Amino acid sequence: MKRAFSGVQPSGVLHLGNYLGAIRRFTDFQDEYDCYFCIVDLHAITVYQDPKELPKQIDDTALYYLASGLDPEKVTMFVQSDVPCHAELSWMLECVSTFGELSRMTQFKDKSKGKESFSSGLFTYPVLMAADILLYDADVVPVGEDQKQHVELCRNIAERFNSRYGETFKVPEAVIPEFGARLKSLQDPLKKMSKSDPNPLGYISLSDSKDEIANKVRRAVTDSGREIVYSPEDKPAIANLITIYSLCTGLGFTEIEQRFAGKGYADFKKELADVVIETITPIQEKYAEYAGSGMLSSTLKEGAERANQVSSQVLKRAKQRMGLSLLADPTERKLL
Repeated sequence: MKRAFSGVQPSGVLHLGNYLGAIRRFTDFQDEYDCYFCIVDLHAITVYQDPKELPKQIDDTALYYLASGLDPEKVTMFVQSDVPCHAELSWMLECVSTFGELSRMTQFKDKSKGKESFSSGLFTYPVLMAADILLYDADVVPVGEDQKQHVELCRNIAERFNSRYGETFKVPEAVIPEFGARLKSLQDPLKKMSKSDPNPLGYISLSDSKDEIANKVRRAVTDSGREIVYSPEDKPAIANLITIYSLCTGLGFTEIEQRFAGKGYADFKKELADVVIETITPIQEKYAEYAGSGMLSSTLKEGAERANQVSSQVLKRAKQRMGLSLLADPTERKLL
């Protein structure tokens, strides 16, 4: 089987965009690929995380993985910081990366814009992402459109390392859905739906109650006019809501337009709230079931052990190519 790798940051509550754009898509891969799905907590600490809250956020992310349908018998699910090879390979790859290519990363520009000070980790984390992927000889990386540039950087780094030191890493391919991988804010359709949005009306959390979901959909911004048509350039707000409706129901844009022909925004929003609630409620029920089962700790421990076994072999290969010491055999590392 070909291998897939991807991950989600445990930085705050997960929202509908995380589920529809990433986590739900992971389940599409688990029957056809050897999957490694990570909770990337080292990425989360590029900005300050409350150490009292981060463990819960890590557990929540893992529980939503399970609640969304990931089967630990089919996939390797683990926490990034439980596998030391990630940080070690990241440093090695930083030494073959350039300041120029990292400074061109769009997400770094966006997240550092207007700030006088930011962590160096925010600048170098795309290299850590490259290490995450390359450690597992991944063939494909299911990501959203906003991560395409980072996968391209990963490919460039892998090719440069292979050219300089000899064939070492498999060069992966990004797998990006045709649409819907980047849901927009319910309050600003020109911005990505984000859990760091200071306005909680901008996103629907996977933990929101039915009343909260209905309220957020009802108060979502709309465009001028009243026609329910998919036109991202002319009607970006309605196009975003139609995308959410489509992803929740499986209906195409044309079918949705026909369904609401002659109806206004109020009717559309009422039905949209209903289909979002129908999508999220089973996940919430499964979340509660897994949270009470006591299986999370053993699932993550077993996943980390498998991840350590695979990644340590790739790290050893890379260290050998670079001429680094192999005295401390990474295959002998054990999870505490």
